[in-house]
Amino acid sequence: MSTITNGKLEDYAFLSNLYIDESYPKPLVCRAKAILDRLCLQLETNPPADLQEFYKRTHAATLEFNDLEEDFEEHGCEIDSTARENILSDLLTIAKAYGYPNADPEELISPREW
Repeated sequence: MSTITNGKLEDYAFLSNLYIDESYPKPLVCRAKAILDRLCLQLETNPPADLQEFYKRTHAATLEFNDLEEDFEEHGCEIDSTARENILSDLLTIAKAYGYPNADPEELISPREW
């Protein structure tokens, strides 16, 4: 398994608020973190040409979160406001780390269903 090499993110704790909140099942939080890890690895191995291509990558990650929402619901929880804020905050951190500091927060997650 590859590791994130971006110096701004290699020690960054994705979804830290969800890990400390006992209401979120840890295996699902780990799966959610893996979505963000994969996004970073994709950005490193195949950098986007521009902001629009970057958005396509975050949209793909958002669609994975949409799929994960069903699993959260099966465990009696949801991607609620705390989770949404943590996911968006982490995506904004990723955007800045990979050279897109002016990425539109709403556009990053525009296909979200949570």
